[in-house]
Amino acid sequence: MTSTAQSRPPAADSLASSNPTIAAYDNKARIKAIIGSSSGNLVEWYDFYAYAFTAIYFKDVFFPGSDPTVQLINTAAVFAIGFLMRPIGGWLFGRVADRYGRKTSMLISVMMMCAGSLVIAILPTYAQIGIFAPVLLLFARMAQGLSVGGEYGTSATYMSEVALKGKRGFYGSFQYVTLIGGQLLASLVVVLVTLSLDDKAMTAWGWRIPFFIGAGAAVVALYLRRSLHETSTAETRTSREAGSMASIWRNHRRAFLTVLGYTAGGSLIFYTFTTYMQKYLVNTTHMDKKTANLVMTAVLFTYMVVQPLFGMFADRFGRKTAMLLFGASTTLLTVPLLHAIAGAQNPFLAYALITAALLCVSFYTSISGLVKAEMFPAEVRALGVGLSYAIANAIFGGSAEFVALSFKEAGLETTFYWYVTAMCAVAFLVSLQMPDSRRSGYLQGDGTA
Repeated sequence: MTSTAQSRPPAADSLASSNPTIAAYDNKARIKAIIGSSSGNLVEWYDFYAYAFTAIYFKDVFFPGSDPTVQLINTAAVFAIGFLMRPIGGWLFGRVADRYGRKTSMLISVMMMCAGSLVIAILPTYAQIGIFAPVLLLFARMAQGLSVGGEYGTSATYMSEVALKGKRGFYGSFQYVTLIGGQLLASLVVVLVTLSLDDKAMTAWGWRIPFFIGAGAAVVALYLRRSLHETSTAETRTSREAGSMASIWRNHRRAFLTVLGYTAGGSLIFYTFTTYMQKYLVNTTHMDKKTANLVMTAVLFTYMVVQPLFGMFADRFGRKTAMLLFGASTTLLTVPLLHAIAGAQNPFLAYALITAALLCVSFYTSISGLVKAEMFPAEVRALGVGLSYAIANAIFGGSAEFVALSFKEAGLETTFYWYVTAMCAVAFLVSLQMPDSRRSGYLQGDGTA
């Protein structure tokens, strides 16, 4: 069994030797490439999170009932099903990226996300078409899940390949800058719409506005992505191993399982303190909806702007060090922070506590795509990154809201706190087995960071 810990990657896999066009990029060209690739990433995640932030308004429209917690469970279940499509998307788009090019894969994924968002925006309600309304909502979410499942692995691969050696943590952090930026943009749009409309209008039709905006933004991202240069080479794309799951399992099994392990904890805690936290503030802390939206908008902005700083930290002290700090801090602090947030009636205190949690998570998210990408060779990189991430993300990240709300409904809300803590402990233990990126890694070529 081959892994980054067991064999030194060939120098031919470094960008300087494998792709002269990319190797010749100056800093300005690299920044343009990062912006072009990340624009679609921002739109994809905006569309995906628009659902999470508007669910609290359209729960009555698609899932009529009297118990608000049960309605939120239903919307969270549809959210989770979108995640269950991610492994399929990770496999499909990862294979396309490895065999036909990163650019091709990214163009297809952003078009699919646009279509899913537009369908939700124009979808009739339960009162109009009955059971077909939630069924069609489910299919739209499945399409979006398929798209996002492919987006993560391909964009992480592209951004890590185009990044400048020695600054890969900094460049790679912009994947989560745009991922969080998409989440922030979704939250900001919802805040602006809710400030303009009352709750009745939001429930009736206002929740559709963010989805129309997302569909339009995808057209812009599609235009920007058309100008990207391809980072894979004809040699790797035509390799017998290109996009082969059999090759990953045969030669890179340890790397695949390592990514599964730390993504499980990373995804779970990320969604706990981002998408679920809006509902937690309303349903557990008992803040009003508009205040909760404002708090989370401020939190997400802070979280977004610190990502490059944590990426630079990883460049200086190593990716393994950052991952160990992530696992240790979240294992120790998750339970006390969630207890404190539950009693935080002051929105400024809630902001400070949630931000503190996400600063711990930033040790992981700032380099998330990079630490995965450097564990696989170019011919299976997009598939290895995308599929391993998507499986763990679907099981643990996508179910976070559903599990949290189910525990709350059963009167066992604090059990969820310990569940998150346990998975973060697993991430810490798995990170102990990670190779040191300063000594090995398929992106390094010469072994330097």
